[in-house]
Amino acid sequence: MEPIILSWSGGKDSVLALDRLRREQGVTVVALLANVNSTLDRVSIHGVRRALLRAQSAALGITIHETLLPTNPTNEAYDAAATQSLVRMKSLYAGVQRIAFGDLFLEDIRRYREERLSALGLNAAFPLWGLDTALLAREFVDRGFEARLVCVDTTQLDARFVGRAYDHALLDELPPAVDPCGERGEFHTFVFNGPGFRTPISVTNGEVTLGDGRFAYCDLV
Repeated sequence: MEPIILSWSGGKDSVLALDRLRREQGVTVVALLANVNSTLDRVSIHGVRRALLRAQSAALGITIHETLLPTNPTNEAYDAAATQSLVRMKSLYAGVQRIAFGDLFLEDIRRYREERLSALGLNAAFPLWGLDTALLAREFVDRGFEARLVCVDTTQLDARFVGRAYDHALLDELPPAVDPCGERGEFHTFVFNGPGFRTPISVTNGEVTLGDGRFAYCDLV
């Protein structure tokens, strides 16, 4: 079995990538690697509490490792921290040659990941690449995964969507310009149940706040 590490945010694309990899013959996901804001103690960009990230790890039965980042890191600081984490992963997990990502169609992001990994002697894998995002979103719901929107970019989507369940009703309401999987950063999710979870993670919507005058966050507790 080829050992592979999966870049992890706790959102639906990460979970779907894990699901695809778990069903792929000859591959085993040995670890998850997440970006965490060390100042706020939350998942970077998504704003999810670190404790919930670890609850996901336990529910999925896969060890999670964290790349610690400051708030709003420079590109140089981000690259340095990411490189340090990847070097550490190579030393901890012998035989790992590929890092997987849940990216769907953004070519510049894919190119950036491939170039960064190549410099470290690693390759990138994209289990969801090129799939129809409208179909993928419906598949996520139909297969029994459960998630909530934890962050909404209010310049692209109304703040009323934050905290809502990611279900068929929500997908039906999304404006045509919004990607059903939020691939352009329109929204981010946290998955708390579904195939591959040993037990569901109990979450409740907490306070809704606005960050940077633009991002609506729902604090899951």
